[in-house]
Amino acid sequence: MEDERSPTRPGDWSDSSSGSSIDQVIVAPTPIRPGLPSRKSSGTMIVPRDSLDVGPIEMKVGPDDVRAMSPRRTSEDIENLGKEAREELQRHAKALQDSLVSLFNRIEAVKEEHDKLDNNNKFLQKYIGDLMTTSKITATSSRSKK
Repeated sequence: MEDERSPTRPGDWSDSSSGSSIDQVIVAPTPIRPGLPSRKSSGTMIVPRDSLDVGPIEMKVGPDDVRAMSPRRTSEDIENLGKEAREELQRHAKALQDSLVSLFNRIEAVKEEHDKLDNNNKFLQKYIGDLMTTSKITATSSRSKK
């Protein structure tokens, strides 16, 4: 006993408000991957020593060559970079030296303070020992007088 209001076939299912059926198939377009750009291979850079192709790289590199894509630096740029790197290393070394000197000074101050306290401790131990010896002497002499 089926209820007449319930649909029995998928084709009978419909939304009365929109009037569309489930039988409609939505087909999405297949995405197309863009092609990769083509590049000229840089090839090997190894050449025999006696080859005439050996020389400055700027002369051999064409505008379409992969090696031409990297930025070129002049010898002046390289010298400036080296100079800046050396200056930075020197500043860093100076800061480390200053730090080391201050650390050494602090160690020396702590060492002096330790030696001073150690000497005071030895003095107090000797003083207490002398007091104990004196108190023993006075205690025995006062007993013998009685």
